[in-house]
Amino acid sequence: MPLRLKIVLVVLSCLWSTISCAGDNYAAHPAAIELVDELVQEEGFDRGTLLQLFASAQRQESILEAIARPAEKSKPWYEYRQIFLNDKRLEQGVEFYEQHRETLQRAQRETGVPAEIIVAIIGIETYYGRVSGSYRVIDALSTLAFDYPPRSPFFTGELKSYLILTRQQGMDPLALKGSYAGAMGYGQFMPSSFLAYAVDFDGDEVVDIWNNPVDAIGSVANYFSRHGWRKGETVVSPATVSGQVPDDWFVQSRKDLVPEHTVAQFAAAGIEPDRPLDPEALAVAMKFELQRGYEYWLGLHNFYVITRYNHSAMYAMCVYQLSRQIAARVSQ
Repeated sequence: MPLRLKIVLVVLSCLWSTISCAGDNYAAHPAAIELVDELVQEEGFDRGTLLQLFASAQRQESILEAIARPAEKSKPWYEYRQIFLNDKRLEQGVEFYEQHRETLQRAQRETGVPAEIIVAIIGIETYYGRVSGSYRVIDALSTLAFDYPPRSPFFTGELKSYLILTRQQGMDPLALKGSYAGAMGYGQFMPSSFLAYAVDFDGDEVVDIWNNPVDAIGSVANYFSRHGWRKGETVVSPATVSGQVPDDWFVQSRKDLVPEHTVAQFAAAGIEPDRPLDPEALAVAMKFELQRGYEYWLGLHNFYVITRYNHSAMYAMCVYQLSRQIAARVSQ
């Protein structure tokens, strides 16, 4: 092959490689440029630093695939609960509780949130910090902000919050890792939740929910406290259903999670709690599919608070049931 042709082919190959790589980052993406303008004007960021950052942010196809088909979607209760309620998660939960007993009990005293609820959240989210995500947060949030139109506004806001929090905390925005959706640390806080609820619980003037279980515990407790957890109140009650109760009395989707009917109203409709409850207390009714038949529950205010962490009745029930298992196993 003539030398000149070889040189042309090498140049073309390099040019294609450069174009290809540039296409995988967000340095010139119009929405990224718009966010850069906003951060420069409203938050005082340096434009050059942000452009360099987005040149390093990589589009991840696997993230788009993952968010399009979340693993737990559409599973019936009897399958869903097996993901989170198992011997391994219970044993590790007891271990985590005993290892961090002093911190957990301080968090419980200061916020009123039971230690076992805090442990259950961390256990369900990340197996007590063992599985907290392998994606760079900058890649996850950029991919979803700029290449996932159905929730672009939400993830653009989270990306903005992420850049603000890393600047506040003096962290490298290219270094932190999390879930495919950009959730971070032991408790899988989204960046906006970090800014609103994460706390320095050990007094070292750094808020570290990635590597510091003390800050993670305090932050989860603060999240629940700020969302209105009521100390000592019942979370859920098993229920018995009599007659033909219409499906619209039960939680069907996330929009139904807000308690709007009283216990007395549910009882009149044929959904009776199996334990004494205040007839005037607001609740939601839940119908969970078993392999044969259904089980029924009434969720009260504190159950609603758990759903603020993840807007799913089945998720909240797993948190509650794991917390009860852990509480039964640890020495009080």
